[in-house]
Amino acid sequence: MTDESADSVRVWLVERTYSDDEQNLIILTYATPDGEQYYRKERALTSFTDVRDTTAAVDAEPDNLGSVDDPEQQEQYAAEARRMSDRHDPDDSI
Repeated sequence: MTDESADSVRVWLVERTYSDDEQNLIILTYATPDGEQYYRKERALTSFTDVRDTTAAVDAEPDNLGSVDDPEQQEQYAAEARRMSDRHDPDDSI
């Protein structure tokens, strides 16, 4: 599943968590539709006026993707990626 660019891979938002280690840090996890690879994006919330949309999908460089080794997590990521791609356009704000 690639975007228009042959060098990037479309990944879908599958998880949004807050860091336990640092305050005001949101961790966005995007995954491929098969759940086998993920892309992690960390975002610091610096103020209420700092508005940055979280999109349903992003295009990631293959070198920036990690492998999901746990079969249960692969299933979970695949199900959520499919759900997101079925319900949203890639640029939809979530």
